[in-house]
Amino acid sequence: MEALSEIRVPAKLDHLHTLIDLVSNCAKEQGLSGKRINEIEIATEEALVNIFRYAYQGQEGDVEISCRAEHGKTFIIRIIDAGMAFNPLSLAEPDTTLDISERQIGGVGVFLIRKLMDDVIYRRDGDKNILELVVNIEV
Repeated sequence: MEALSEIRVPAKLDHLHTLIDLVSNCAKEQGLSGKRINEIEIATEEALVNIFRYAYQGQEGDVEISCRAEHGKTFIIRIIDAGMAFNPLSLAEPDTTLDISERQIGGVGVFLIRKLMDDVIYRRDGDKNILELVVNIEV
C-alpha cells in the first residue's frame, strides 16, 4: 500500500513534535478514536526518542517516518534509521511485579510500545533499522 504521508528529518529532539503531528493526523484520517490516537502518539514518541538518543551514538543521522493503511484493516507507522543495529524486540520484558526501586533501569519504553500497539515488527535491511508499529482499525 502507498504511504499516506512520510517525512525524513535529522534525528534530533527538535523534530519530535513535527513527527508526532504527522502520525497523529494520519491516524485521524483513518478514523481512529481519540484514545487510540493518544496510544499511537505515546508509542511513536517512545520509539523516536530512543532513536534520537541512541541510534547514532552522538553522530549526525536521519530518521524517516511514514504512515500507511492496509486494506482498511491496519494502520502502520514505519520508522527507519541508519543507526547502529538494534532490535528492540530482543529486550526482555521488565518484571513489573518488582518494586520500582528493584527494577533494572531501561526497557520500559519498549515494553510500553509493545503493550500499546497491536503488533510491533522489527527488521534490519542492509544498514537500516526498520520498526513498524501496527494498529488494527476497528470497523
